[in-house]
Amino acid sequence: VQLVESGGGLVQAGGSLRLSCAASGIIFSTKTTAWYRQAPGKQRELVADITSAGSTNYVDSVKGRFTISRDNARNTVYLQMNSLKPEDTAVYYCAADRYRSSIVRGTNVHYWGQGTQVTVSS
Repeated sequence: VQLVESGGGLVQAGGSLRLSCAASGIIFSTKTTAWYRQAPGKQRELVADITSAGSTNYVDSVKGRFTISRDNARNTVYLQMNSLKPEDTAVYYCAADRYRSSIVRGTNVHYWGQGTQVTVSS
């Protein structure tokens, strides 16, 4: 199983990025898939998740700015990030698990990507 993230980079505040997470070995549409982030010196944070049924959930700080979506044909999950702020700077990780409860707790999550750096300059 492999989750491969891409799309990170350096952007100015107010700009946009789209992260992609492509999976091999698992089928995203049967899992809850999520984006987490971890900034230096801070705990990992669940940013957004999408369930197998397609329901989406967001942390309050990104509501209205970020959108998680899934392309079943490409077995890829995206995180569209608009109106980026310096506080969005972090390493962003894609993850997936059969159980949303594991995603929410951030424990016993079976599948993780390697992470992609997002840096937002002020």
